[in-house]
Amino acid sequence: MSKYNVISLGAGVQSSTLALMAERGEITPRPDAAIFADTQAEPASVYRWLDRLEKQLSFPVYRVTKGDLAEAGLELRTSRNSGKVYLNTLIPLFLAGESDGILWRKCTRDFKIDVIQRKVKALREGRSVSQWIGISTDEAHRMKDSNLDWVENRYPLIEIGMSRSDCLRWMHESGYPEPPRSACYFCPYHSDREWVRLKTQEPEEFAKAVEWERRCQDAARRNEVLRGVPYLHASRIPLDEVKFNHENQRTLFGNECEGMCGV
Repeated sequence: MSKYNVISLGAGVQSSTLALMAERGEITPRPDAAIFADTQAEPASVYRWLDRLEKQLSFPVYRVTKGDLAEAGLELRTSRNSGKVYLNTLIPLFLAGESDGILWRKCTRDFKIDVIQRKVKALREGRSVSQWIGISTDEAHRMKDSNLDWVENRYPLIEIGMSRSDCLRWMHESGYPEPPRSACYFCPYHSDREWVRLKTQEPEEFAKAVEWERRCQDAARRNEVLRGVPYLHASRIPLDEVKFNHENQRTLFGNECEGMCGV
């Protein structure tokens, strides 16, 4: 029985290049499908690009979602053991308090990996799965094996030696526009350059991030467990007051070892 070949489609530069190369037969075999895990919190540019990309592909693109990550990340819960109210922190926010730190990240697992795995399981019809992930050579350290015995992770861009800049070059030479970066509008892993891009090119998305940070800090004040104030930027300054370094391209996506975000 042949494998079920599926692309984990982030709708960013690398995974979009991967999908289009597969469509053109430059990466084989032809995928059976692509799956986009929708956090409902991507910038509008990502959804516009995904609408356009789908029309270029002959294999189906499934959009799956657990819900709105922005709202889930602000949820207050009550501990069954202590009775204390706590913030359901899913997002790796920067904490300023008794000791600076960064909060535990669960967003990728809960809102991307798990929902993709459920969809793949429903589609595979008993076949083993080759899951294609759009990590490029400059992020090869993010590669990892699947935690499921019926899924093998495959990294086609690594196989053919393509970096992110190679992907951009291929898109240009093939007549496609440059895809956006795939990441939630409030993602703390943004580089300063990406924050500047949002602020100048998608000001509505930047304003949403500023408002989300304020709402998160308000929720944190009602939290009885978290010790400190959460921020979206490593400077631990309110986002709308940060003096961004336009040249700083450093992101923390290297820490997102699941390989599902930023591609």
